[in-house]
Amino acid sequence: EVQLEESGGGMVHPGGSLRLSCAASGFPFSTYYMTWVRQAPGKGPGWLSVINPGGFSTYYADSVKGRFTIARDNAKNTLYLQMNSPKPEDTALYYCARGGYWGDYWGQGTQVTVSS
Repeated sequence: EVQLEESGGGMVHPGGSLRLSCAASGFPFSTYYMTWVRQAPGKGPGWLSVINPGGFSTYYADSVKGRFTIARDNAKNTLYLQMNSPKPEDTALYYCARGGYWGDYWGQGTQVTVSS
């Protein structure tokens, strides 16, 4: 059974930092692209970033480029999203997804609130 479990969310001040994690199980993690998406209150899901299976190729949405960094540890079956200099508009429920684009499996999400 494919399982994705996000963690690390919480409240952060604008300009601070936060690292999200996504623990994966039930599939060969190291062979899949992995993606982060988010959904802000009252809005549809927004694609954020993708990383290739080897972890050396990454892409970002313009809204987070230069502030967020996607990474993975294939030995730990874990995906990360380092959030630096978050803004109030980054407040959302953050999901990891298996695969590229929107993926085929999503976790339950972790809430990030950016507020002073």
